[in-house]
Amino acid sequence: MDKSSALEYINQMFPTVSAYVTAFTMIFKCVFSFTEASLTGVEPLMQKIQGEIRRVDASILSAVRQQSNSGTKAKEDLADATRAVEELSHKIQEIKSKAEQSEAMVQEICRDIKKLDFAKKNITTTITALHRLTMLVSAVEQLQVMASKRQYKEAAAQLEAVNQLCNHFEAYRDVPKITELREKLNNIKQILKSHVFSDFSSLGTGKETEETNLLQKLSDSCLVVDALEPSVREELVNNFCSRELTSYEQIFEGAELAKLDKTERRYAWIKRRIRTNEEIWKIFPASWHVPYRLCIQFCKQTRKQVESILVNMKEKPVVAILLLALQSTVEFEKELEKKFGGGVPTKDIEDDIEEIGTWEDNSQNISKIRKKYEKKFAASQETEENGFQQEKTGNKDLSVTGAGFNFRGMISSCFEPHLTPYIELEEKTLMDDLEKIVQEESWDVEDGSQNNVLSSSTQLFSNIKKSLKRCNTLSKNQTLFNLFKVFQRVLKAYATKLFFKLPKGGTGIVAAATGMDGQIKVSERDERVICYIVNSAEYCHKTSGELAENVSEIIDPHYADGVDMSEVQDEFSAVITKALVTLVLGLETKFDTEMAVMTRVPWSTLESVGDQSGYVNGINTVLSGSIPVLGKLLTPVYFQFFLDKLASSLGPRFYANIFRCKQLSETGAQQMLLDTQAVKSILLEIPSLARQTSTAASYSKFVSREMSRAEALLKVILSPIDSVADTYRALFPEGTPMEFQRILELKGLKKADQQSILDDFNKHGPGFTQQSVAAAMPQPMPTPPAPPLAITNPATAAGFIANSEDVLTRAAALGRGAASTGFKKFIALTEAAKDRKDGPLRRLFNA
Repeated sequence: MDKSSALEYINQMFPTVSAYVTAFTMIFKCVFSFTEASLTGVEPLMQKIQGEIRRVDASILSAVRQQSNSGTKAKEDLADATRAVEELSHKIQEIKSKAEQSEAMVQEICRDIKKLDFAKKNITTTITALHRLTMLVSAVEQLQVMASKRQYKEAAAQLEAVNQLCNHFEAYRDVPKITELREKLNNIKQILKSHVFSDFSSLGTGKETEETNLLQKLSDSCLVVDALEPSVREELVNNFCSRELTSYEQIFEGAELAKLDKTERRYAWIKRRIRTNEEIWKIFPASWHVPYRLCIQFCKQTRKQVESILVNMKEKPVVAILLLALQSTVEFEKELEKKFGGGVPTKDIEDDIEEIGTWEDNSQNISKIRKKYEKKFAASQETEENGFQQEKTGNKDLSVTGAGFNFRGMISSCFEPHLTPYIELEEKTLMDDLEKIVQEESWDVEDGSQNNVLSSSTQLFSNIKKSLKRCNTLSKNQTLFNLFKVFQRVLKAYATKLFFKLPKGGTGIVAAATGMDGQIKVSERDERVICYIVNSAEYCHKTSGELAENVSEIIDPHYADGVDMSEVQDEFSAVITKALVTLVLGLETKFDTEMAVMTRVPWSTLESVGDQSGYVNGINTVLSGSIPVLGKLLTPVYFQFFLDKLASSLGPRFYANIFRCKQLSETGAQQMLLDTQAVKSILLEIPSLARQTSTAASYSKFVSREMSRAEALLKVILSPIDSVADTYRALFPEGTPMEFQRILELKGLKKADQQSILDDFNKHGPGFTQQSVAAAMPQPMPTPPAPPLAITNPATAAGFIANSEDVLTRAAALGRGAASTGFKKFIALTEAAKDRKDGPLRRLFNA
């Protein structure tokens, strides 16, 4: 091979050697740099390298030998470990086998011992049973002797022991001897029972004073009764109560005392009986609750007798006697509740009734009352029903005072069907008081009053609260519900009186078509009275809701769902609406003079534009005299509603009044445009004038929208003849040819000149069909609500040439199909506004 082939072959076969050679070559090149002087050190270096190679070879050979020896030893160690495991497994098998043999040996040894153990256990049980049997036989014999001698104290302890011994022989009931002993024991118990009942029959006959040890003997006999079955105690207590009430039944079933006016004497009898025998009845254990049980029996018996008296009365009961009997009954039930537990404190309820009608912000009062009585009235829901249910179930739950039993209504509930005369008397009293307070009402509020509420409204609710407190002490069921219905009628009557107190006026077509007074003249005092009526109706609306909430918490839950004042609140809401509409109508009536002055101004002959006209000053004077008072007396919500109604009325009316004017020259139109802007400024200043600026922003937008129509109309009148049609189309896209013709007349064009412009106007078309005056009557606007006496459609302006057409238009705007009777007459006025999602009128309907 040549040199290059040999190097490649070596590198391919021995890559490591090639790498070493390359490395050594590089080292030599670096160290000696291939100089002749450096070549003298090559031989020692080579010797040193060869020595190192020999040393490495020796190390490799030693490592190979050592590895060979280690592999042989590992195999030997593995073989030794395998043999050790085999030996261990063999030893375990041997141990397991020996353990099995040992177990079998132990079982063989213990087999006889188990037999002996079972025999010992059976003998022990037999000895114990025989010993207890001997004790039972002896105890039964001793108990028989004690029963015959009436040794109750000793017999009670002995009976307890016998009962415990008998429990050990429950498994031997079929053994003849045990059966015989049980029969004998039952006979002894019957003897003890008969002796105890016989001894107790002498209680209350006067023997306890003759025999000094009788009470102690009876006290000991109670121990025997406790040792007997619970049914014996129930029977003994029931017999005792029945015997105690025998004389009561005989006394009060007689003709003399079986009367309604003698009801209080019944309760005096039982209280006297309990007080007299209190010391004697201490012989009964406290756990028996004998006075409590006696009172329950007394209440049941009294209820039957009183109910019989009420049903069999031939004439209508005297209300005074009926209420006196009911009052004494309720007080007696409260005394029993206080003595034996249960019931709800009446004082808390009366305090909550007193909170009704307070004008302060007490929105949390009703929720607090509700939470307070949620738990307290939970137990009282089962008053009378629980009592009769306990009577059916054997009074087994009456051993614990107040356990599921409530005295409230146990007797008094029988009066419920017979309290109609009381309700009639309450209604008559409330209605008479209503007439009196309305007659005495001054229809004024003292200066400095924060509420601005009529005294008649507060006095009315004061009378209602007194009536509610009276009924609350007597009944919380059907009678209270009937009284609540009376409250509804009384409040509706008061709402009617407020309604008819509002100023009236105007006759003819408007009043006949709408039921509203088209022309209402109101003085400053009338305006104040209307504001007082609005505030009083709002007070009644709020307080009637509080009254319903309070009654629903007091009344029995079965009647709570029927307690609702929504109809009454609707009545007062209607009064508020009527009153505010009346304010707008009254203020509009004051504008009649100024509107008439506006039509009499010689607009066609004005020579120059000057300051605002006199009728504008008149409008400003009217508003300045009324608005501050109304803003002071009305709440912000209702004042905002009033302003919206006023703006929606005055703006369209001013627009329609322009058509009533005769011919307008260019100067006259400019002067009227100036007056329109002045009226707009006056209307925008109303919130500041009334010192109620919270809603000024929304009101300003409303006024600007309403007055912009009048401004647009005057701009059309001021436009040149050749562009008047285009201007009208641009400013009034929904205008009518009839209204456009009237505009041409205001500009002073002759009929011949008008016809060509009208033909051109109709030719291009405004995008609508021509309508008649009747078809152009106002339609309801969803936003804002159509105000009274307002013309909401400019098409109607053409119909204002004659006064009769004006009246018909205003009647249509007011009525809109209104009903002819009742509150529906004026509710129709705001029907269109109900579709609004916001605004003061919407808030009024949601109040």
